[in-house]
Amino acid sequence: MMSPPGPATFPTVSRVLDTLHVREVPIPFPMRTVTVLVDTAGPVTLIDAGLDTPEARAGLEAGLTHLGLRLSGVERVILTHHHPDHLGIAGELEEGGAPVYMLDTEIAHGGRYWQDWENWRPRLLDQMGEHGLPHELREPQDAFHRRIRRMLRPARQWTPLHAGQSVPLAGRDWEVLWLPGHADGHLGLWNAEESLLIAGDAILPRITPNIGLYAYSRPDPLGDYFGTLDRLEALAPRRAVVGHHGPLMEGVADRARSLRDHHHERLDFLLGVAREMPGSAYTLSRRMFTRELNEANLRFALAETLAHLEYLRLRGQLQRRREDGVWLYHA
Repeated sequence: MMSPPGPATFPTVSRVLDTLHVREVPIPFPMRTVTVLVDTAGPVTLIDAGLDTPEARAGLEAGLTHLGLRLSGVERVILTHHHPDHLGIAGELEEGGAPVYMLDTEIAHGGRYWQDWENWRPRLLDQMGEHGLPHELREPQDAFHRRIRRMLRPARQWTPLHAGQSVPLAGRDWEVLWLPGHADGHLGLWNAEESLLIAGDAILPRITPNIGLYAYSRPDPLGDYFGTLDRLEALAPRRAVVGHHGPLMEGVADRARSLRDHHHERLDFLLGVAREMPGSAYTLSRRMFTRELNEANLRFALAETLAHLEYLRLRGQLQRRREDGVWLYHA
């Protein structure tokens, strides 16, 4: 993993719209920062919550101080999805009296993973083994998952939001969107008047959001994501607030089209490889991701390859058979 940037290397707080601001908070991953939004109007709201590391906490607190706020003054937390760099210190803020909101679909999938983590972690590792992860890599993966868990304070109770619901923010009403793919219950917030989308990791300007299939996932995350890209293309926001490499981006509709093309290229590649020789998701992931991978990127590569293989299988273009406890995909 890469080290986080020092405090002087990421920007200060920026205003997005009236009382709505963004702060890029450092994280110890290659993306280097994650976007946290702050609405200073009552109720004081955080959208996403960084990580529970000293560097992330210092970055977040510095941003709040710039706005004349403290962590203890946060009155509401809205999470775009359950991934660690977005969930962060949500549990601490909940203990301070701030309800923590997630989309109802995300509570049913990613949320239950964190709230029953000790049971889900071995199931996740078993799933990786069933799809070809070598036995000698299981312990490093287990250590990686434990290390990530120590960076989090999940909420004890999630408060559900529902697609189509209206949420007040920055003196305006925002429509709750369901944007699945990167996470099963990924939430977006859309204000048509401003043509502004709070997108989280549903779309990113310079990297492709990881679309992975995990033990607790919906069965077809890539199929879900194609639907999300269709919706983003139709909405065509003038601006979007994104989770990484931003925080503001334009050209959302064009980016949605390029991401769709990217995933179809990967589907064609995997279909061609599986026609040559059957393989597990792990084996095929090493054909698609040829560089050396650390524990985090190996996990993402396996999960993303599996999502693409299952997309093809569910549409009759691939089949799978089980040999020695491992699923092999073949044309």
